[in-house]
Amino acid sequence: MDVRYELIIPNDDLPFKLFVFEGREGNYKVTKHWHHSVEIFLVQEGRMDFYINNRHLPLGRQDFVLVNSNEIHSIACPEPNTTVVLQIPGDTFKEYLGEDGYINFEKKDEVSNKMLTDLVNSMFSIYEKQDYGYRLQVKSRFYELLYLLVTEFKTETMDKEVIRQKKQLDKLSDVTQYMRDNYDQELKLEEVAGRFGFSPTYLSRIFQKYAQVNYRTYLIDLRVKYAVRELVGTDHEIGEIAMNHGFPDSRSFSKAFKKRYGCLPSAYRKNISGNR
Repeated sequence: MDVRYELIIPNDDLPFKLFVFEGREGNYKVTKHWHHSVEIFLVQEGRMDFYINNRHLPLGRQDFVLVNSNEIHSIACPEPNTTVVLQIPGDTFKEYLGEDGYINFEKKDEVSNKMLTDLVNSMFSIYEKQDYGYRLQVKSRFYELLYLLVTEFKTETMDKEVIRQKKQLDKLSDVTQYMRDNYDQELKLEEVAGRFGFSPTYLSRIFQKYAQVNYRTYLIDLRVKYAVRELVGTDHEIGEIAMNHGFPDSRSFSKAFKKRYGCLPSAYRKNISGNR
């Protein structure tokens, strides 16, 4: 499965990123990844299956999940849904980090959870309407949310193994960003390891242990992920898409695609087009 480092860029006019999850039509997967930002996924309608460090968290209507910095997570959306995603840059909490340099949040009691969902719903409603002065209003809700997070949702202690994983994923972040920027090239393990001052054995080991995937699988899944965007967003031939994303031919692309999505690229495209 693909485990990748995701770079979060806030909205141009706001200190966070707020949007509707792209898997709203269903039959959609987001493979394993991590990032420095804190995320809140709030399901407004429908359902989805969330996985954090291999824990399964089914989400229904008005349920949410908190994703901490450097937590490996993935998503499966077999059905249509409307899900609001709020991404908060990690530096937002720099004044509240623990001695280990990290901060973690977790769901709390029903009252606190309801306060959080109400704030996220309110932020999205204000942002969507964009009435006069909406930036001030949505920022006001955002800072209320930050206060709620650090006073009600912050965990007091963090497991040593969790901290160790976060530190190792910090090391991998630069590597996986480089791979994302160059995934359509050959990218041999030895070359990438040398570029970052690692031995191939060491890089392979930390991929497997902390990102929970081997290097080659990560690279292939990364190529599939970007190929999917072209597959559903254009009418390009399958062979052309394969070549554009680092596969030697359409056969190797189809084999990798079917392993991850359970069907051939042509069938996936047809199904998505039908849903639209």
